[in-house]
Amino acid sequence: VILTLCYLPDPIQGYFGDGSGLGLKLSYAMEGSPLGTAGAVKNVAGRLDETFYAFNGDTFTDIDLTAMLTLHRRRSAKATIALTPVDDPTIYGVVETDAEGRVQRFIEKPSRDAVTTNMINAGAYILEPEVMGHVPDGQNFSFEHGLFPHLLQRGDTVCGYPSEAYWIDIGTPQKYLKLHQDLLSAEIVRPMPGRQVSRGVHAGEGVEIHRSARLKGPLVIGSNCSIGAGASIEGPVAIGEGCTIGAETDIKGTVIWHNTSIGRGASIRGSVIAEHVSIGQRSTLAAGCVIGNGVSVDSGSKLARDTSVWPQQNPSPSETARS
Repeated sequence: VILTLCYLPDPIQGYFGDGSGLGLKLSYAMEGSPLGTAGAVKNVAGRLDETFYAFNGDTFTDIDLTAMLTLHRRRSAKATIALTPVDDPTIYGVVETDAEGRVQRFIEKPSRDAVTTNMINAGAYILEPEVMGHVPDGQNFSFEHGLFPHLLQRGDTVCGYPSEAYWIDIGTPQKYLKLHQDLLSAEIVRPMPGRQVSRGVHAGEGVEIHRSARLKGPLVIGSNCSIGAGASIEGPVAIGEGCTIGAETDIKGTVIWHNTSIGRGASIRGSVIAEHVSIGQRSTLAAGCVIGNGVSVDSGSKLARDTSVWPQQNPSPSETARS
């Protein structure tokens, strides 16, 4: 597996390392400036000597990659594009195919009366290595607007692989939360980590839950967490390892990363809270808040809806009202 990186490469490499912990052989390719979707792959073309997959890094999908490869080989395609249906295709680029699944044309953000299909590019491709010869070296170049239309003009076979599998673009905090909610609510079937301690509630090793805490799943609690007296947690909620959830806290629809502390009486709704964060007592976080690594929120603070605080910074006076 090759990850092509440009923005914030260090934490990505620090997290995945050489991939051995995942049973993978993982390597990296750096871009000095963004090269686009196809340009990034061209950057590693010398290491691609057989049919390969390429994926956008901000999507989550359950697509059947084996069936997609079978179609690609049966059609002797130069490129195969995973397609997924959406409710509103006017905000995407749609992909028209014929009865045999061959791509006929791409239509970018069609008007409502021009919509002929609701199938869009899902950001997962199978490619033959020789097609990268049509991508210029060292230039920002895309699959969607550059390579694929060029292949069609040449008469090369480009196929679409339609799928009803789960698919989501998680490029925003709202979509990131939506994915967690779907995973926890079993819209995507995945085994839950930890042991089931009550209906819909799974906990790792060393978790301490006060007998008066009220927990309503779906809820996953990482190892070595503590849940204080009278705390109320209503899923879908995911809590990372080593977290302290104080007494009388009230948490709903939230994702909390590792080693974070939530103070007594804090109230949190529909937010994303990163690692090593301290939320002070009686603080209130409205829906849509995103709190970066290492942030401290003072006791009694009130963060308005959709407030974002960058890592290692504290909320500004304009973002916080003190009670």
